[in-house]
Amino acid sequence: MGSMGKLWLLPLVLLSALSLLSAAANKTCLVHMNHNSKPHIHATHRDWYQSLTSTSDCILYTYNAAFHGFAAYLDPEEADSLGNIDAVLNVFESRMNSLKTTRTPEFLCIDSNFGLGDGRQFQEIEQAAHNVIIGVIDSGVWPESRSFDDTGLPEIPKRWKGKCVSAKNFNPKLCNKKLIGARYFLIEHEKEFPGAEVLSPRDYSGHGTHTASTAAASPVANVSMFGRYARGTARGMAACGSKGCGDADTLAAMDRAILDGVDVISMSFGNDSVAIPYHENTAALGAFNAMKRGIVVSCAGGNSGPIRTIIGNVAPWILAVGAGSIDRDFRAYILLGNKHLYRGMSIYDGPRMGKKLVGLVYHRGKNSSSKYCLEGTLEPDLVRGKVVICDVGDLGSVEKGLIVSKAGGVGMIIVNEIALKELSVGLDLVPTVAVGTKVGDLIKKYEKTDPKPKVLLGFGRTEVNVQPSPMVAEFSCRGPNPVTPQILKPDIISPGVNILAAWPDAVSPSNLEIDKRTTKFNLLSGTSMACPHASGIAALIKAAHPSWSPSAIKSAMMTTAYNLDNTLSPIRDVVTGKPANPWDYGSGHKDPTKALSPGLVYDISKEDYTKFLCSLRYPHDIIEVFMSHLKLNISCSNKFSDLGDLNYPSFSVLFKNKTSIHYSRELTNVGPVNSMYEVTVTAPSTVQVSVKPAKMVFKKVGEKQRYTVTFKNKKNKKAAVGAAFGWIVWSNAQYKVSSPVAFTWT
Repeated sequence: MGSMGKLWLLPLVLLSALSLLSAAANKTCLVHMNHNSKPHIHATHRDWYQSLTSTSDCILYTYNAAFHGFAAYLDPEEADSLGNIDAVLNVFESRMNSLKTTRTPEFLCIDSNFGLGDGRQFQEIEQAAHNVIIGVIDSGVWPESRSFDDTGLPEIPKRWKGKCVSAKNFNPKLCNKKLIGARYFLIEHEKEFPGAEVLSPRDYSGHGTHTASTAAASPVANVSMFGRYARGTARGMAACGSKGCGDADTLAAMDRAILDGVDVISMSFGNDSVAIPYHENTAALGAFNAMKRGIVVSCAGGNSGPIRTIIGNVAPWILAVGAGSIDRDFRAYILLGNKHLYRGMSIYDGPRMGKKLVGLVYHRGKNSSSKYCLEGTLEPDLVRGKVVICDVGDLGSVEKGLIVSKAGGVGMIIVNEIALKELSVGLDLVPTVAVGTKVGDLIKKYEKTDPKPKVLLGFGRTEVNVQPSPMVAEFSCRGPNPVTPQILKPDIISPGVNILAAWPDAVSPSNLEIDKRTTKFNLLSGTSMACPHASGIAALIKAAHPSWSPSAIKSAMMTTAYNLDNTLSPIRDVVTGKPANPWDYGSGHKDPTKALSPGLVYDISKEDYTKFLCSLRYPHDIIEVFMSHLKLNISCSNKFSDLGDLNYPSFSVLFKNKTSIHYSRELTNVGPVNSMYEVTVTAPSTVQVSVKPAKMVFKKVGEKQRYTVTFKNKKNKKAAVGAAFGWIVWSNAQYKVSSPVAFTWT
């Protein structure tokens, strides 16, 4: 049993609905309060908040830990009037946040003892992990899954304040020493859409069970998808309904997680469509308050890639996780009538096509959208009895397959708009093979030029040790950071493609009503899958180093990440087939073994966060609320001349009109005494980089030393546009502490 199978799990259920509200309708609003301004005449903050609203039942939640204030169902006029009260810092509408394994332990090289010598240190970490609690905020949990078995686990930590609630179809006795708490937060959803969801922590979408079991599941031997694909042992690496997660419910879950005593919060959702300021971003607000209490917050970077700057959860105190592939494929084959054989990917376990070639068709008929195989676009007379070529578009392969079958087709070839290969696959109901653009173009050319095109689809099994891997997934959100471009995002990438994890019995693997299949484990792709992998590693580091701050744990994961694939070539972008860059993968792909012993860390002090917030030019009272409980005198007399001067483990340099930029960083020794490090710089020819000092000696554990780096722009001002990348690496014979650098000219 690996240590990650012994981490504690708190699934906090967040089910929320669509945020489409008419301009005149009541809406859920978040009211950010200066909680220190409560009049003495009110016994509690809730009493005070109720006195500010027209009716007491309009208040949905009051918050004390993740946020100071309340959520209320208000009409626009009342929301505007609240904004005029002195003690009210901000009023903003609750937004909707979208939901964003068997092979990954081996792929991450954590299948035995992390390479920690004779295993003694590993055993110590494993024992310490028994006291680490992960709070998973998602769509709920299916507690009967074998992934939440508590056999052999010790008693629940005494500091735990949470509970397992009694609800419809959910008996609190289902919780155990693995699944130690389960709550649901549905007030916002129920107010706007009464009766739309079952009021229970039970998972009826599958997303929460999948992410929770990825983050903190117990090992389950010999599992697979349909008994055929991804066979192996599923183990944990340590939320939100089908329509997403409302801000008010999200804050309530984070608030409760903090008060209940979690060590890590894992949130596989976010809003990656707009650049939301931190003081109006519930994830950023809640995460900041969690961070102040020593809680690591890990979030999905979003699934809107490969478009740049559409990335969510970019606050510097959040670990933003992108998605990469693993070294596993699900092989399938396409044999054309001209005897050419092509390889693709598929997860299909239904009736085979036999050995006889059948007709092949693409984009035929009167409807110009038939190439996407949308509902009503295929003409049965043209596709009956044939395999249909479908371009990927916005509709999933399972839905396309059903449309093809309805029109009389007997199979489908999905052509993806990427250069190398399709990384994520659907759980298809009809014979389907996915291919990339290059292969797809060859098949289309054959279909167009051959008078009687024929094809046969064949299906193989799982293949591992596939090269190259990892690669940055097509859907993974890319930088630069749309809110604070001086902070490089994403932070890291983690396994997020075709991840096998637990699945509810009551939910089909495709989530379609017409799909009557059931499975104990399901394959999903997304940064939602990457996030809990990172959350689990953060929990392990927390177990190994309980006194480390969240920023130190985050630094350990970032500075030890790697950027070479298993062919020792630069990690590639699956979209282009070319080397990816730090806007795609941040500091690189996480390396759990090295993250446990990073040598040096970039820690961020309370004073640094104060300077950062002051430098954002937020109102003084909002900054004071951000920094409450830290007992600091907030004057904002000290600010960063550049937001990039925050003690972050990576660099993002914006030259704009500047020719020279100076940043200072502080390193803390968490390795051996008398450790000496030397710096190595990699930079584009258009930038001159100098680091002073170039050598540092740390005589004690915990010793801190600063260095200054100067970036000089050598680019012609008239031609100053675009981006380039480099690295600053402090290393010795034992450790390599790497920081990516992104250079931008605008």
